Amino acid sequence: MASWTQVKNILKSLPLIRECLTHFRGRGDQFTTSSDYWEQRYKTGGNSGAGSYNRLAEFKANFLNRFVIEHEIRSVIEFGSGDGAQLKLASYPSYTGVDIAPKAVEMCRVLFSGDNSKRFLHWDDVIPGSIAELSLSLDVIYHLVEDRVFDDYMRRLFESSQRFVIVYSSNMDQDWPTKHVRHRQFTRWVEQNKPEWRHKSTLKNAYPYDSQNPDETSFADFYVFALR
Repeated sequence: MASWTQVKNILKSLPLIRECLTHFRGRGDQFTTSSDYWEQRYKTGGNSGAGSYNRLAEFKANFLNRFVIEHEIRSVIEFGSGDGAQLKLASYPSYTGVDIAPKAVEMCRVLFSGDNSKRFLHWDDVIPGSIAELSLSLDVIYHLVEDRVFDDYMRRLFESSQRFVIVYSSNMDQDWPTKHVRHRQFTRWVEQNKPEWRHKSTLKNAYPYDSQNPDETSFADFYVFALR
């Protein structure tokens, strides 16, 4: 008779079972799904992470604000607007922020309640075909640990733009100790699924990742895509 360890190894080799195990991994430390993780994080007083504050936030804002001006961008849609800390440094003529966590949407609506140039929607409330000139993904992709969630997110990100897509993320296939992080070589997905988009440029991070200073450095770089 096969041992329990052998049975588990056999189950993990089956695609559907492997996906389910990935989906439910980490129950012991309160991690179930990507969306649940972020909702609970915001509800318990957490924020969008170190990348949305201090010098990393300034680095991102400087690049994005300059890009919007240089390319005369009139409308921006961001998938993963988070707690709004990064957005406070932004200068966009018209902005739509989308997030999977209801608490994050609520926080941003309060934070920017007097700004008519901004609106905030939950992921499920976005009307298919919502279009902007620039679609943004900042510090999000490597938090999408489920394959199905990643694929759905990428499709919506690219299908929501008329001109440009900017991604700020790592771009490598690599395991990570933190359960809510999964690094992906996302540019390969773009090449295979959205060939009408070309990788226009990359801007390396001014503060590359340093494990001794994780709150002030990042493994994310800027990737700019444009319609062919």
